[in-house]
Amino acid sequence: MSSGKRALLLIVPLIAFAVGGGFYVPPGSMTGGAGGEPALSSLPSLPNWADDDLPDFSQFRDTTEKKAAFFSFLYPRIVLANSRILIERDYLDSLANQSSLAEKEKKWLTAQANRLRIDEKIGSPEFFDLLHKRLDIIPPSLILAQSANESAWGTSRFATRGNNLFGQWCFSKGCGLVPRSRVEGADHEVAKFSSPYRSVRAYIQNLNSHPTYQSLRDIRLKDRRAGDPLSGLDLARGLLGYSERGQDYIEEIRAMIHYNNLEFYDDDFRSVIKDLSPSLLEQLASADREATLLPGQSSSTPPAEG
Repeated sequence: MSSGKRALLLIVPLIAFAVGGGFYVPPGSMTGGAGGEPALSSLPSLPNWADDDLPDFSQFRDTTEKKAAFFSFLYPRIVLANSRILIERDYLDSLANQSSLAEKEKKWLTAQANRLRIDEKIGSPEFFDLLHKRLDIIPPSLILAQSANESAWGTSRFATRGNNLFGQWCFSKGCGLVPRSRVEGADHEVAKFSSPYRSVRAYIQNLNSHPTYQSLRDIRLKDRRAGDPLSGLDLARGLLGYSERGQDYIEEIRAMIHYNNLEFYDDDFRSVIKDLSPSLLEQLASADREATLLPGQSSSTPPAEG
C-alpha cells in the first residue's frame, strides 16, 4: 500500500513522545518458531508476512503519512496476534468443561502455565480460573499507543535494529542491544526480535503474565464480567509499573490514545470479531495478506484528526 493511500485511510496529527521504559521479555519469545504459542492443532500456521521486518519509517518527511504508515503496518499484526489468542482461549474453555483431560491436553495446559506463570495444579478449578484471566487479548489502541511511544514511531535504534517496539529487556549477554545509557554494573540489554510480530506477541505475554501488571488484568476481568467492551484507555490505568515515570507515563499513553483517535481500532476489532465463530477466527489467524486485516473490513469509518 502506498504512503498516500495509508494517509487517506488513517489521517492523524503530529504528536511527539519520548522513548523509555524497560520491560522484561520472556525467554524463547524473541526468535521465530511458534512465537510463544504452545502447539495446538486448531491454531493455523502463521502467514509468511508475520516474519517481515520493520519498514523504514524514517523515509517519511510528512508526519501524518509516517503515523498512518506506522498504524497500517502494525494493526494487522495486532489483529493476527489477538485472533490467535482467542482461538487458544476457546480451546481453554472447551477443556475447562471436560470431566477428564487427555495427555496431549494436559501437555498444552502445562505449556500455557509455564508461559503465563501459573503455579496452580493443572486442571484444578483455580488453575482454569487463573489461566482464563491471563490468556486474553490486549485492545489494539493500547498496543498502538505504547509501540509508537516506545519506538519513536518505529524509528528508534531498538526498533530498526532489533524489531523491538516496546522497549522490552532481556538479561543474557548478546540477547539484544546494549543501551547507550545503561549504568555501570547493569547487565540488561534491549531484546532483539526476528520480526515486529514477535515483539507484539512478547509484549502481550508480558502484560498477561508479569506480576507488575496484575492490576491491568484485574481491570480487564472486571470489564469482561460486566460485559463491557475492552478499552485501551481503561487498561492503561494498569501500567503503573511499566515506566519509572509512573502515573505521568499512564497519562501520556491515555493522551496519545485520545489525540490519535486510537479507540477507532478497538471499535474496528470488536466489529471484526463480533460473532467469534471458529471459522472467522481461523481466517483472521492465517490471513495470507496483511491488507485484509486493515480497518475498513467492517462498517467502521476511519478516525478523524484529533
